[in-house]
This record gives sequence, C-alpha cells and structure tokens, in this order.
Amino acid sequence: MPSAYIETSVPSYYVARPSENLIQASKQASTRKWWDGGCSGLSLATSLETLDEAKRGDAMMAEARMSLLRELPVLKITSEAVDLAEMLVEAKIIPESVASDAIHIAVAAVHRIDYLVTWNFKHIANPFVRERIRKLLESNGYTMPVMCSPEELLQSHEKN
Repeated sequence: MPSAYIETSVPSYYVARPSENLIQASKQASTRKWWDGGCSGLSLATSLETLDEAKRGDAMMAEARMSLLRELPVLKITSEAVDLAEMLVEAKIIPESVASDAIHIAVAAVHRIDYLVTWNFKHIANPFVRERIRKLLESNGYTMPVMCSPEELLQSHEKN
C-alpha cells in the first residue's frame, strides 16, 4: 500500500472553522472529503514535528487536530533526517525561519514515503522549489515524495 506523510496543514484545514473565503472553504471541504473518504487508500504517517505544530494555537483547535492525528504512526526524526533538513536550509531551498518545513520533507524522504500531503505551497509543494528539493534529495541518495494536496489526491482517486 502506498504511504503518505501528513504535514500540519492537512489537519489544520480539516478542523478549521468554516471559512467565508471560497478558496479556503473549498480546501477545507476537499480535505474533509479526502480524509473521511479513506485518504485514497494510502497508509498514513506523521512525525513529532507535525504533532508539535498541531498542539500550538487555540486549545480547542489544537485538541481537534491532535484527535485527528492521534492514531497515525509517528515516524522518527532521525539524525539522518535532521542532517538532510539542515542541507535544505543551508542550500537556501527552505528558509531558516520555516526550518520545520525542511524537517517534514526530510522525514518523508528518509522514511521513503511515497506522498507528502500538504496545503503548504509556499515552501513545500511550491513548483518553483520542488525541482531544487528533488535535486538535493537525489544527490544525497533519496527519492523525493510526491508533494500534493488532499484535493489533488482526491481528484486522482475519483478518476480511477
């Protein structure tokens, strides 16, 4: 069964209060539909980085995010993953101010996860950054997971 790493933005969109912004509301709806519909048959996992981020903020929202993530296997943030994340930051592919995004990418790559599911198109699934991420990962012996949103997986799964 293909595997998917769940990054913090996914549970955040799932539990968020309904948005009046149509784009945000669409992301929320597709996240819920994908998650509640079986996550395209993927085997889900996350990391302590995601859990730490999910605990922040409004207590009720944090508890709702944690409830969603509670049953997922937690991948270790190995020294190998930390080293890889540091390379992503040192190469200025991921800004130091969001080094946690580099951790998500590195954990997924080190654990050979097939998909990294995210709504973060600024630093993770950004088409202008992905190629640089892929090159760095491959030059260090890793395969880049497919970086995509729940909506993309939902659309792909519905076509099959």
